[in-house]
Amino acid sequence: MASVVYLQASSTGFEDAKAYDAHRPSYPADAVQSLLTHLGVAGKAKARIIDLAAGTGKFTELLSARPEEYEVLAVEPTRSMRETLVDKGLRGVEVREGTAEAMDVEDAWADGIAVAQAFHWFANETALAEIHRVLKPGGTLAMIWNVEDYNKPAAWPAGSKWEQSLNERLFTLSDSGPPRFRHNSWPLVFGRQAKWEKPLFSTPIGEEKLPWTVWLDKAAVWDRVHTLSHVYTLEGEDKVAFKALFDHEVNGSNGEFNEEGQVGVHGVTLLAWSTKL
Repeated sequence: MASVVYLQASSTGFEDAKAYDAHRPSYPADAVQSLLTHLGVAGKAKARIIDLAAGTGKFTELLSARPEEYEVLAVEPTRSMRETLVDKGLRGVEVREGTAEAMDVEDAWADGIAVAQAFHWFANETALAEIHRVLKPGGTLAMIWNVEDYNKPAAWPAGSKWEQSLNERLFTLSDSGPPRFRHNSWPLVFGRQAKWEKPLFSTPIGEEKLPWTVWLDKAAVWDRVHTLSHVYTLEGEDKVAFKALFDHEVNGSNGEFNEEGQVGVHGVTLLAWSTKL
């Protein structure tokens, strides 16, 4: 059931895969290095990595460019995103249709599994069991998110008034479909499985946050906000009203602007990891 809900939401919310690929950011180099270190594959030539829910390949590109020449299997259920990734022709990358609950990968194939910007969509026991199955003994699952302050969990502080205001408005939108990252419910599955007679993954899970600020033209900020699936799927007057509030609130009184008129966008890159037991 979780796969059906995820696929329906992903196919609708990320229908414009090209826009997602153009406007979503990549990941900081220090965060990528830290993730690969926690995965146990930094410096390990030809290591096998599954990029699960690879999307358009924002993280896959970074794996493909590494000097270790990883063997990467990019698993992605959404056709438009998968096709965008295939078109990139990345070195050492095989792109395959599949979900977190059914990867169509042999047992103990992967040295490590990376999930970029997606684990919250399928943070359930079935997916965790499938991830456990395809990992080698002692292999690690590592997750990474770029979290803009406007799309953060409610309890996290925001770097500006407009980001806090936008964050609060995002929480008022429909919660249909799978949980969003900002709901901060994704870690709960690790706690639940830790109580099993034979847990699958180590707890407590490791976490690391790396803060950042980027400067973007106001139009580029909107383009990035619009890639959020629950904003993209707004229709008619609802989207017009949401955009009007964005235009009103993103100003010099509510945020930072540099000499070029660009808006300061704050956030963190969050890393989390857990090892197969």
